[in-house]
Amino acid sequence: MAEVLLPPLEQAGVFGNIYVGQVERVLPDIRGAFVRIDKNRTCFYDLSEQEQAIYVGRSDDHGGRQVNGPYHLKAGDRLLVQVSRERMRGKRPAVTSRLSVTGRYLVLEAPGAQLRLSRKLSGSDRIRMRGYMESAMEPEPSGGYGILVRTNARRADRQEIFRELDLLKKRLRQICERGRSLPAGSLVEASWPFYLMAIQNARAEDLAGIVTDVPGIYEEIQAYLRDLQPEDLPKLRLYEDAHLSLYHLYSLGHVLKGIRKPRVWLKSGGSLVIEQTEAFVSIDVNTGGYVAKKESRKTYRKINLEAAQEIAFQLRLRNLSGAVLVDFINMEEEEDERELMRVFQGYLDRDPVKAEVVDMTALKIVEVSRQKVRRPVAEELEMFDMRERKKI
Repeated sequence: MAEVLLPPLEQAGVFGNIYVGQVERVLPDIRGAFVRIDKNRTCFYDLSEQEQAIYVGRSDDHGGRQVNGPYHLKAGDRLLVQVSRERMRGKRPAVTSRLSVTGRYLVLEAPGAQLRLSRKLSGSDRIRMRGYMESAMEPEPSGGYGILVRTNARRADRQEIFRELDLLKKRLRQICERGRSLPAGSLVEASWPFYLMAIQNARAEDLAGIVTDVPGIYEEIQAYLRDLQPEDLPKLRLYEDAHLSLYHLYSLGHVLKGIRKPRVWLKSGGSLVIEQTEAFVSIDVNTGGYVAKKESRKTYRKINLEAAQEIAFQLRLRNLSGAVLVDFINMEEEEDERELMRVFQGYLDRDPVKAEVVDMTALKIVEVSRQKVRRPVAEELEMFDMRERKKI
């Protein structure tokens, strides 16, 4: 198992949703603003995006999008925003005015004008995809859009990619049109359920099967696959064993219990100690026992390489993000350190969430950055426990 996704505790999750947001307060000192997306939620907005935002109403009642010259956001302005980060401990949700709609092969962004390619695409695939997409980067009357070519595009032909591009462009136009006709605090488009997003975001080679024991979800996934990923429809199965639930079949209780524990044991006998602080995630790699000096280089290299794989796995499993500081076992040879950094980044590249090795400090601490999107799984479980206690 590489990832645990839990349904939102709220009646409906907001990550990825698009709203008509209304500015409540502008905070120039921190280059931000508070934008209300519904009667219960106020989100943080980065002022660096204000000049390119899609405005649907102004505090001075001048509607439409600002085109000529800079525009300074004011309280009362209304603009289309998308939730880019869920509420996390100590932080309110964040929204962006760079709207994006995601397909199997492409992500379309508005406003925008850049063509970007997944760094996981090989050299030949990058050349092929760039040749496909450069002709599609023509300016739009609405102000233009940007395109991100996803890793899965390497398995698609030109016709499949352009068919999806047309669907995404149509969807973005409809979002902008609906947004201009709705009042502040309106939901313009809801994101897909987390399980459909997981299927869409899975790398084609990693999607071995899709199993659910909920008939309603089975039908929903079946409809999605039939329309958008027909090649994966044979992988879908409805689990119907009344004597053994899927939860117990895959030992999910054991997995969730393990996520709460700070220590993770390695096959070599070493271990990881994972601690979440307010500012960063700390991971300490331990040898687990005495190592004879003559074997130390070989043993430390082995444990560190094993730890690198397990850390990448745990970051995704536990959904740990932001700044991650890893204290590997010190190695004397620079060659071994370079190998560790290279191998570690290779494991991180398999993560659908952007994660990268930033640097190794003078104290041999490896800095990793992983994009913040959703709350850590342990925090979700803690919130669930609190809710269940309140019911008693």
